[in-house]
Amino acid sequence: MRPSVNRLLLVLLILFVVATDQWTKHLAREHLPLHERHYAGVLSLVYVENEGAFLSLGSNLPRTARVAIFTVAVGLAVVVALFLLLSARVHGLDAVAVALIGAGGIGNLVDRLARHGRVTDFLYLSAGPGSFLHTGVFNVADMAITGGVIWMLISSFVPKKQQSA
Repeated sequence: MRPSVNRLLLVLLILFVVATDQWTKHLAREHLPLHERHYAGVLSLVYVENEGAFLSLGSNLPRTARVAIFTVAVGLAVVVALFLLLSARVHGLDAVAVALIGAGGIGNLVDRLARHGRVTDFLYLSAGPGSFLHTGVFNVADMAITGGVIWMLISSFVPKKQQSA
């Protein structure tokens, strides 16, 4: 496949993830009461507004620190990820992982800019006796970021073929 086709597919993936993330967050805000959990087996729906990062990390930081980290730094990271993708500096499935990370960053950044520094989270997983195994509340953007990061971690342990000059 030609590099320009690959880049177009990555852009389409990013647009799909951001659109899905924003649509599902909209549905959560419209149809779920704040902090009320709706059980559906292992998956529960609970709408929360998160001022921190994944699992509310950093939500107790002062507002200026949260803006610097979660808006400015994430915005810069998204720009770097998009630059790497569009300049073809990452290839193959690593490019898909970077696209997922960038798309998730965009989705949460849109929330922070539009919702006064808060991100809409609404998915919660729990299993086992007394919900022994459980996650924090998350969203589609968080799933994209997590999937991309896990892929990049796995990929970092796989030897890369040397490209000829």
